[in-house]
Amino acid sequence: MNGIIIFCGLVILLWFGRSILIPLLVAIFLWYLINAIAAYFRKIMPFSYCEKKCPRFWHGFFNIVSILLSASSLMFLFYTFATQINPMFSEFVDRIPEIQNKMTTLGTYIFNSLGLKFDINMFPNLSDIVKTVGTSAANIATSVGMILIYILFLFVEQSTFHAKMNNLFESKSKTKKFGYIVESFDKNMKKYLFVKTFIAAATGIGAYIWLRTIGLEFAGVWAFLVFIMNYIPTIGSIVACTLPILYALISSDALHLPILTASGLIILEILFGNILDPKLMGKTLNLSTLAILINLVFWGGLWGIAGMFFSVPILAALFIITAQFDSTRWIAVLLSADGQIPDKTED
Repeated sequence: MNGIIIFCGLVILLWFGRSILIPLLVAIFLWYLINAIAAYFRKIMPFSYCEKKCPRFWHGFFNIVSILLSASSLMFLFYTFATQINPMFSEFVDRIPEIQNKMTTLGTYIFNSLGLKFDINMFPNLSDIVKTVGTSAANIATSVGMILIYILFLFVEQSTFHAKMNNLFESKSKTKKFGYIVESFDKNMKKYLFVKTFIAAATGIGAYIWLRTIGLEFAGVWAFLVFIMNYIPTIGSIVACTLPILYALISSDALHLPILTASGLIILEILFGNILDPKLMGKTLNLSTLAILINLVFWGGLWGIAGMFFSVPILAALFIITAQFDSTRWIAVLLSADGQIPDKTED
């Protein structure tokens, strides 16, 4: 009974604290992503050479350079989106009523051909979807200043994290356990975010090139959708493929455009999402697909699209933490994909 009360209290706290917690999670996400990309920059010469050969001063210097290169790469991507893709979004939003009417016409035609009655509620309401996405984006945009401050202080404080962690507990065993949890989460998240971002970017770029080649309108919009939705497990890939295919159906008088759109996007999702992603990711997280889906629905209902976006990192943290305590290891087993969970450090 106490557990249920604590859980309900936590959910209420997460709901009312979302205006503070979501910007903080965005900041942590960007901070992790910058560090993850910087780690790969440090593997490039002369970074990797100086790792063992150069004095300590050069280690710090190259750390700063790699972080600046990583942050610059992300800023370049944001700038590209703002200058190239954002105008396409504006035009797309203006044409939503026209697109919705075409969807209704297509649905009516298909259902009448099958002798069935068409219900307009069977098709997604694009205006509501755009409004929901726009609201989430606007909420994050209004918190940009807070997010940047969070990121700045995370970078300022990160050099002292290790020392603080060592002094956090009086017991050495507790310090070791906490250090193992933090190190496991840090290692897995950096790899997850780098690989996921690489896969999402590669899929998005491939989608843009393909859709521009076959002449589908708003190729930049659909490519950006593919990029973002690749961060959302399971449902993300379905939405990323369905919307442009549906648009190709209602905007073309012939079947070749929707067929080409569908075949190209599905091949890209299979190639990058089903073949390359598992090979690069390996057993980084080892999370159950069912657990991911349930977690996705829970956080989506609690925080909307932002919750869906952060659902996997949150689940990964829960998986790593519960694996370290005897009383909660059964939770980690249920969350795992194959029953294999991280080794527990000795108390």
